[in-house]
Amino acid sequence: MFAIIQAAGWPIWLIIAASIATVTIIIERLLSLRKSQVLPAGLLAKVVQDYRANGVNAETLNKLAASSPLGRVFAAGLKNVKSSREIMKESIEEAGSAVAHDLNRYLSTLGTLASVTPLLGLFGTVVGMIEIFGSQSPTGGSNPAALAYGISVALYNTGFGIIVAVPALMFYRYFASKVDDFVVEMEQQAIKLVEVVHGERHQ
Repeated sequence: MFAIIQAAGWPIWLIIAASIATVTIIIERLLSLRKSQVLPAGLLAKVVQDYRANGVNAETLNKLAASSPLGRVFAAGLKNVKSSREIMKESIEEAGSAVAHDLNRYLSTLGTLASVTPLLGLFGTVVGMIEIFGSQSPTGGSNPAALAYGISVALYNTGFGIIVAVPALMFYRYFASKVDDFVVEMEQQAIKLVEVVHGERHQ
């Protein structure tokens, strides 16, 4: 592997750095965007049951907000449970916007890496072509070793750039779609909470 890196020349280190960042973000998002972490099963029923049994207090709201992103949205609504339906919905929407922003964390960086790594590969290709042309002597002869090195730099960087970009783009689109699904489900559950609390719907 080290021999391949040596053959690819110094531009490959830019792609390696991008690949490390890509893998780190993918692992972090895979752990953070688990449904059990974002939308715990049965949380709406538990919140409604606790509200009807004990009402609302600061300690309960703090625990709920810290439990999950969905709990944070519910807590924002319950803080204004004695207000009108519209005010409760507004507080939920504000919290929902903040939660959606958190769920999208690092995704723009991942999308940027997916776009940039092929360009880094192209940059390595250009460096390789410069090496090739630099191996030509004024008399028209060429240095075979320098020529081979230039070709290696050109091809390896292009290949590695694509290898990093493809999974980065795939995971970017996967995570973006997953976040959209989470946001829609959170909105639906939040509306149910508002309707249940204001007596417009039975749990």
